[in-house]
Parts: sequence; structure tokens; C-alpha cells
Amino acid sequence: MADPEVLGFEHMGLDPRLLQAVADLGWSRPTLIQEKAIPLALEGKDLLARARTGSGKTAAYAIPMLQLLLHRKTTGPVVEQAVRGVVLVPTKELARQAQSMIQQLAAYCARDIRVANVSAAEDSASQRAVLMEKPDIVVGTPSRVLNHLQQDSLRLRDSLELLVMDEADLLFSFGFEEELKSLLCHLPRIYQAFLMSATFNEDVQALKELVLHNPVTLKLQESQLPGPEQLQQFQVVCATEEDKFLLLFALLKLALIRGKALLFVNTLERSYRLRLFLEQFSIPTCVLNGELPLRSRCHIISQFNQGLYDCVIATDAEVLGASVRGKRRGKGHKGDRGSDPEAGVARGIDFHHVCAVLNFDLPPSPEAYIHRAGRTARANNPGIVLTFVLPTELPHLGKIEELLGGDSGTPTLLPYQFRMEEIEGFRYRCRGIREARLKEIKEELLHSERLKTYFEDNPRDLQLLRHDLPLHPAVVKPHLGHVPDYLVPPALRGLVSPHKKRKKLSFKKATKAKARNPLRSFRHRGERHGPAEPS
Repeated sequence: MADPEVLGFEHMGLDPRLLQAVADLGWSRPTLIQEKAIPLALEGKDLLARARTGSGKTAAYAIPMLQLLLHRKTTGPVVEQAVRGVVLVPTKELARQAQSMIQQLAAYCARDIRVANVSAAEDSASQRAVLMEKPDIVVGTPSRVLNHLQQDSLRLRDSLELLVMDEADLLFSFGFEEELKSLLCHLPRIYQAFLMSATFNEDVQALKELVLHNPVTLKLQESQLPGPEQLQQFQVVCATEEDKFLLLFALLKLALIRGKALLFVNTLERSYRLRLFLEQFSIPTCVLNGELPLRSRCHIISQFNQGLYDCVIATDAEVLGASVRGKRRGKGHKGDRGSDPEAGVARGIDFHHVCAVLNFDLPPSPEAYIHRAGRTARANNPGIVLTFVLPTELPHLGKIEELLGGDSGTPTLLPYQFRMEEIEGFRYRCRGIREARLKEIKEELLHSERLKTYFEDNPRDLQLLRHDLPLHPAVVKPHLGHVPDYLVPPALRGLVSPHKKRKKLSFKKATKAKARNPLRSFRHRGERHGPAEPS
């Protein structure tokens, strides 16, 4: 039953065109942040708002921004067309997402309100052409907006009325501090500003002093993540790294995790290693990280949202925590040399209908855990977070639970009840894949032309590499994608999805195949699952 005290969209004095767009989006009532922020913003107040990821912060600033601009155009004196609203975000993906949300809300007033996204550096020429037409709202990262201001393709000193900084707690940690200070010099002395953030930290406090004037602070009394009735959080202790790969294989291959899932790892190398591992078992996944071009990242997100992929492996090591500072100037780790400094996965990206978040690697900080977990259980949808933990990581896990539990002391991450001994039958497969891949890499090193000179100078290293017997290159083997019934734990056999029927060979082809590999027929009889199918 709806709370009678909740202020509905229809009681906020919004333009009918905005109300129609809100109805089309299926929003029957505002979220808590929207209910509190929109009326204050329409009164002309500066806002500093903290609300958890997925709580509707984008609409909380987009709706009053559109309302104020529409009101000015319909009731105020006729003035020259100009850029009157700017939205600053830390990543290109967030810029596209913010632009999309604003355009959806402005669907019935698109002739009156135009929105431009200037976050992509490769589109500078086309962006200058768009800015010449003076859109009403400009969305972009601080570096790209500053670039256009310095080139005089964007002017705000005489026209800006509304400034929004979304995910404000990440703007400084992305290394945008100097750009923001320079950008503020191009703005008028008086304008309305909104700072939206998932957390309040020193960076947000510094931005508050730079940007806001007598702001209203909305520190909503809500948990940073949805409650247990909506978001279930589990942790599973794995004795070794091998156990983590084994458990993940079982969860995905036996369909114990239903629906779309995000797998988080801490490094770029881990993401590709995990993808290669799952690929051997015909588990389709894709990798999303800052090394990919913007169009590729957006294409992957779009394919995931459309259901073409059920599993995305993501990394957020480049964008979270204090260690990020300075990386925009090329000071990152060697393994992340080619990563895009304005690309981020853990925060803000709008993955649709994510049923589960799997922390294959323990998040580097409690804040990182919150933002990863925020990718699921969005709006009123349920979700699950499962975190894999090694025994040496238990103290760090305790810090995460301490932050999540607050003063209650109640454990937030419940133990995931899983009997590892029931999936021991799969271990030889997982171990074999890992060993084959390591030996394949050794073979590649031995035959590398570039390393030939090195091995001539270091014969000892060459002998160490040749210590192992040669192995055929690891390839994707179709039979590994099949799970025979005798390997499935009895308690789980009813949960496993049925396998596709194998294509039958003609008698002539089967005879030839058997002649080439006399063990083939025996191996397939040994892995046969279920009763024989009728011919």
C-alpha cells in the first residue's frame, strides 16, 4: 500500500510533458532522493545529496533541470539560445547514460530542449559543430568540457544557470581536480549547483566549498545497499585459488546462478585469464575494461542488456580508491598501460536486470564492494551478491562487513552453504585446463623469434623452459562443454539444464572416426548421460 505522505510527481508542479515522459518510463512514484531533492531544486536551492547507487539520482537532478529550463522558455522573456545547463560526470559511459536519461525525460519537449554529449575525445570536430548550435544542456567529463571552453567552442560565462556534478566523490579520484578548478574560472559568479554522490568523503567536501553556496544537504537515512528482502549477500571461503575456479565453474555450468551476472576481478590480467578458463567449457562471456575503445564498451553493455551475453567479466581496479590518483597522466601499472582513464565499470553504468554480482576477487575496499553490489537489486528488483574469499583475506572481509553492518553488529554477508566435496569430480577438468594453458604459454615462449637472442645469452632459462615434455596447443574442446550426469552431485541433478542433443554421425563417418581414434567410442560410452535416446 502506498505511503500517503509520499509526494507524487503529479504534486510537484511539473510540466505536463515531463509527467507524460515519467509515466512512459513506468515510474508511479518518486524514489526517496527524488521526493526530497526535486522540490528543493525547483525552489532554486543548491543541493548536496547522498544516495546509494541505483536510487534514482540521475532523475533527481534531470527532472528539476528540465522543469526550470522549460519554465524559463515558456514564461520568461525571449532570450538568445544558449547553453544553460552543464552535467559533469567522471566517465564517458556515465556521460552517455546521463544524456540518455535526460533525453528520455525530454521526449515530449525535444524541440524545446536539446542535449549534447561532449565526452568522447575522438569526436571533437562533430562536437564543435553541435556546440555551435548552442544546445540547452551539455554533458561531459571535466577534461572534455574544459577543452571546449579553452577552444572557445563552448561559452558559459554569460549563460550558465545550472551545474550538476554527478558521482562527485569520483571526480577528484579520477584526477580531475586541476581541470575542475580551471573549469570553474569559466563560469559566472552566480548559478545553481547540484552535487550528487554515493558517499561523502574529503573530495566531496572540497567540491562543496568550491562549487556550492549555502547548500541544503540531503543525507538520507537509508542503507547504502537495499535490505535483505531485496538484496541477498553471501560469502564463501575457498581454501585455494584453484577452489575459486572450481566453484565458479560449477555455479555457471550447473546453472546454479540463474539470469544475468557480473563477475568482478581486480586486475586486467585476471579478467582475460578468467574468460579463457570459462571459454574452454563453452561458457560464453565477454570482458569489459578500460582498455577497450568507448564504442566497444558501450556495444558490450548494449549486448548484455539485450540478453546476447549472460555473463560479463568486469574490472574496476583502475577507477576505485586513492590509488587511482595520478593515473590519468600515465602513472598506472604496467599491465594497465593502455586503459582509458575515463572508463569505469563499478560505478554508475546501467546494466539492466542483473540478477547476480559475483566478486571473484575480493573488492579492494569496502566502498568498492558497495559500488559493485549496487549493480544488482536496482529499483525494486531482487539480486544476489556472492563474494569469493581466501583464508588470508578474512581480515579484509571483516572490514567490509563492519562498514555494511554499522552499529547493529549483525553479519551482513551470510555464509554460502556449498559442499565443495560434491563437485570434486570436476576438479581434474579445471586443473587440466590450467596446466595445459601454462604449458601452451611455455611453448609460445620457446618458439618466439623475439626471444631467440635472449635465449642465446641465457641458455639456462631455455633449459628450464624445456624441462617439461611438449604439449599440443590448448584449444577449445567441445566435449568439455558437456557435463555428464555421473559428475553432477545427486542433490543437483534436477537443477541442471538439459544438454543439447548431439548430432548423430552416419555409419560411414562413424567408422572413419573410430578408425582415426579407437578410444573415441569408449570415451563417449564412458561419458554417456541418461538413458539411450530412441532412434
